[in-house]
Amino acid sequence: MEMMDKPAIHAVEDFVHAGYPLDVEALVIVELDGPEVEVGELVARVEAIAKRCGAVYLRVSNSEEEREVFWAGRKAAFPAVGRITPDYLCMDGTIPRAQLPLVLKRTDELSKKYGLRIANVFHAGDGNLHPLILFDANNGELERAEKLGADILRLCVEVGGVLTGEHGVGVEKRDLMGTMFTEIDLNQQMRVKCAFDPLGLLNPGKVFPQLHRCAELGRLHVSGGRLPHPDIPRF
Repeated sequence: MEMMDKPAIHAVEDFVHAGYPLDVEALVIVELDGPEVEVGELVARVEAIAKRCGAVYLRVSNSEEEREVFWAGRKAAFPAVGRITPDYLCMDGTIPRAQLPLVLKRTDELSKKYGLRIANVFHAGDGNLHPLILFDANNGELERAEKLGADILRLCVEVGGVLTGEHGVGVEKRDLMGTMFTEIDLNQQMRVKCAFDPLGLLNPGKVFPQLHRCAELGRLHVSGGRLPHPDIPRF
């Protein structure tokens, strides 16, 4: 189950011409798999659920070619959005699916607060969101886009979700780890890393907000009186 909101739909349709409706606020693509008889039954069930939930547009593919057209638009969402903005920041948070309406509403409020557009593209089946924050770095909007992205991820955690669904933490979300984990949690995770990386050579400064140098988490090697990675904050 994949979903796109109105800005994403318009960007994709202008790019791929997949035949998506332009007068809707969101579009859900549902793919069903199995024997023909089973799929026919599932299609009928999905149609009934969609109508009961107020869907205004329903379309079922009748061939492999038509199915591929449905997916061509969704798969081209990122390059399609790239055509309408100088830069975009792709976020990656995951929420309980029941919280989707609330999170989309509050994401829209955050978009207005920061004065930046957002095109939402996400994996609706598992609650994995990919808000694309549209900005122009040449106009000094990068910092504002990063703050907006951080607020969206905090919102994901607030409603019972997590900071990432598939893209990992790295540097981008490193400083938000404390939003989701306590210091005890982070220390325990660091101990696991130290067990496999006692010299601190693997991606230093990523994932964990601060470097440790206490003996229980692995000693930090000092060469020539200079700590490694001096630019990374540490306890």
